[in-house]
This record gives sequence, C-alpha cells and structure tokens, in this order.
Amino acid sequence: MPDRFKGFIYLLVTATGWALNWPAMKVLLREWPPLFSRGVAGIAAAVLLGLIAKLAGENPRVPAALVPRLVLASAINVFAWMGFSTLSMKWLSVGEGALLVYTMPIWAMLLAWPIAKRKPSIAGFCALALGLAGVVVLLSAHGLSFDGGKLAGVAFALSAAVLFALGTVISRAPLPIAPISLVAWQVGIGCVPMTVLGLLIEHPVMSALRLDGWAVLVYMSLVPMAVCYLAWFATLRHLSADVASIGMLLVPIMGIVAAALALGEPLGTREAIAMALTLSGVALAMRQRR
Repeated sequence: MPDRFKGFIYLLVTATGWALNWPAMKVLLREWPPLFSRGVAGIAAAVLLGLIAKLAGENPRVPAALVPRLVLASAINVFAWMGFSTLSMKWLSVGEGALLVYTMPIWAMLLAWPIAKRKPSIAGFCALALGLAGVVVLLSAHGLSFDGGKLAGVAFALSAAVLFALGTVISRAPLPIAPISLVAWQVGIGCVPMTVLGLLIEHPVMSALRLDGWAVLVYMSLVPMAVCYLAWFATLRHLSADVASIGMLLVPIMGIVAAALALGEPLGTREAIAMALTLSGVALAMRQRR
C-alpha cells in the first residue's frame, strides 16, 4: 500500500474518532457535568497512553528544565482547549460548539501579527471575514438575541479557540519529549485539575451515570484520546503536516452530521452555509500561517 494512501487512512481514522467525540460528549453531559466527565476520561486516557508509551520503548522522563513549558502546554492544550470546549457544550449545539472551536487557525493568524510580527496578507483578512460571516450565520437562528447561557457557551468555545491559538503562536519549538509520552503527560496534567474542580464546583452524582454514559466514557478514554492520537502520529509519518492539518477540517463537518443523525440536531441550509463560510476561512488562515 503506498505511503500516501496509508496516511489518508490514518487521517480518516483520526478525524472520525475526534468527530464522533462531539455528539458523544452531548450524551455524557446529560448524566455527568462537563469538567468532571472530561477530566475523568482524560485521566484514564493518560494512564493508557503512559502504558502504550512504555510498551513502545519510550522514555517518559521529563527534564526539570522542561517542566514549566510542559505545564504551560498542558494548561493551554488540554485544560483550556478540552475543558472550555466541553463546558461550551452545556449551552451550545454540537454544530455551534464545533465550528466556534475550529476557528482556532484564524485567531492564530491574527495573534501572530502583534506577537510574532507576521502581518496577515489580503488572503488572511479574507479568511477572517469568511470565518466571522460563518459564525454570524450559524448564530443568527434567533436574530442574534442570546440568553445568559448561550453567551456563556459562545464565550467558552471562543476562549478555547483563542487560548489554543495563543499557545501555537508563543511556542517557539516542540518539546523534546517522546510523542506518546508527551501526550500522556499533557493530558494527565491538564485533566487532574479539571477533575478536582469538577468535584468542588459541579458536585457530580456518581450514580447518575447509566449504561449509555459508561459507554461514552469508555469511548472518550479509548478512542479520541488514545487511538486517535496514535493514528495522528502515524498520519504525520506518511503525510505532510500541511495536508494533515487541512484534513482535520473533516472533524467539525463529520461531527455536525453525526450529531444530526444521532441526536436530531438541526442540519439545514443555514448550517451548511455556516460550515462552508467558516471552514473556507479556516483553510485560508492555515495557508496564511504556512
């Protein structure tokens, strides 16, 4: 099998697993609160990834000099990205949450202007206009009149996107830690405080988790945070990072379609136009960043 074809297979596995996680989170949030549920799934995934890293012969040791960078990366890439995006699902539909979170490359392009002195091109400003137009179309179902919950959901989703974008801009170089071990450390460090906060603030009822909730919890631990990360590393061995990143635009599309089929969420002309506008802007922003 040609390497490029293998790469596309791995990419499809990654995108599908991460896409299905969006409607899966909606199911879990019916029974457990967002921070606690995502934190518990993340800790289980971190332990599993640590075992996989050990079996793969990786050295999980982190030099003391790298600990501050690892903690910062965990705070942005896991606590903010995963935690805030999950919190947003308490008030937003899968389509709204996924598209808002996946505007991240647009914010990265804009933040690179004052921080890294990389001024966006005309195509970059077009990307911003397309992305914002898509968001406006998406949120205009009720004339842009939001209640407090809706505003909170939008704020958490955009905070996840902006903070993750900030992390990509300020990261000067990748952490020199073996890849699977790096993911295990980041997920574990980011999800422990998420779980603690969930216990202190959300007061989850342990017995509220039914069979479907347990199934989703196992799925979130095994597939999006373990299998998909391994498939992502395999993707990058066979495809360029540019191609793989563009391929990740499948995630919100597949997630929105899956939510429409599984949860009955709306999927009509408005959602299609919003997806087309927003993801076109994201694709242009990715080209600008390269």
